[in-house]
Amino acid sequence: MFFDNEINRAFKRMSGSFFDTDDIFEGNRGNSETGPYWYGYTLSIGPNGRPVLKEYGTDQKAPGQDLAREPVVDTIVDEKNNTVKLIAEIPGVEKTDIQIVVDNKVVDISAARDKTRYHARVPIKRRIDENSAKASYKNGILQLVFELVAEKPTGTKVEVE
Repeated sequence: MFFDNEINRAFKRMSGSFFDTDDIFEGNRGNSETGPYWYGYTLSIGPNGRPVLKEYGTDQKAPGQDLAREPVVDTIVDEKNNTVKLIAEIPGVEKTDIQIVVDNKVVDISAARDKTRYHARVPIKRRIDENSAKASYKNGILQLVFELVAEKPTGTKVEVE
């Protein structure tokens, strides 16, 4: 039931503008001032077996600023290997064009080459070792791997008398 409700909600949000195509591109026709516009959804199954619906697309910027496309980014937690892997689709750039900043469980990915611009802020819900980050880039796919930090239980143990 949850899956059906999420799909219906997403379809209603997306389909409203599809039926009037003039409204979609009004003021955003890919000219030199606004740049191209991308927007979409990805649907995957989360670790708990429930569907995960994510939006991606072009950042909304003030007029006159360059638009940056928000890439599709998947987050994969591998409990067996004790790692978190981020996989981002950022074609059209070189590895020297990519900047990655990790700060307080948020990974900021940006890349720019000519008119191709990407930007994503990805929150990590698990504790990671920021210094363990390893990144690779091949065929437009950026892979970033972090080691998980073992979570120590908090609180005070109370002995029963």
